[in-house]
Amino acid sequence: MPEAKGGHNLFGHAVGIIMLDTRFARIPGDIGNAGTWDFPVLYRIVEDATPLRVVRKKAEGLLAPFLAAAQGLASQGVRAITTSCGFLAVYQGQIASQVPVPVYTSSLLQIPLVHRMVGPNRKVGVITVDSRFLTQELLGQVGAADVPLVVEGTEGGEELTRVLIDGKEDLDVAKAERDVVGAARRLVQRDRDVGAIVLECTNMPPYSRSVQRATGLPVFDIVTLTRCVYGALQPPAFMERSF
Repeated sequence: MPEAKGGHNLFGHAVGIIMLDTRFARIPGDIGNAGTWDFPVLYRIVEDATPLRVVRKKAEGLLAPFLAAAQGLASQGVRAITTSCGFLAVYQGQIASQVPVPVYTSSLLQIPLVHRMVGPNRKVGVITVDSRFLTQELLGQVGAADVPLVVEGTEGGEELTRVLIDGKEDLDVAKAERDVVGAARRLVQRDRDVGAIVLECTNMPPYSRSVQRATGLPVFDIVTLTRCVYGALQPPAFMERSF
């Protein structure tokens, strides 16, 4: 048997997840529900990093604690790091440059790839928790400033944005699903050239299947991205199978 290497307190987690400071319910499919993952993850919460502060105040003043959280996760042995809010793309370059493992702060990093997949004559739809704050500056951080997008938010809905941003703890799941699916339907009605959809919000993956069924389009979210990253960290052992 090979020698087991130590140096950490905890073992077996490939992906580290930096969490905002929240109290709302997180159902399976949400990044903050451990049951979402079929592999171990390690969480770390950044105190006082509320969704309101991150989404609507551009995470101002929070770079240092998020960087400390990322470095702490790396020191615990994770091999890749993500976050629980797509708007933290604002710190993508700064965190990735200071941490010795891959960092993907946001599901929005998939946008350039998705656009290549659907072709130059199609557009990428983006559903976000608040479209008013999904700026060109933020999109530039993920290499999407020049990608043709159609953006729709759930801020006009009755449940999801209100729970996530305004501090409500309990979640009416059916209403939240209607908010996300309604945004998806509005998006494709506005522009028939949308070829795929990216969900910005890490609380939206529970509704990805409903969005796909409602629109007929491929749906990408933080779960699809994290599974892709995990597959790169832990490739299948094909050579150990019989030929």
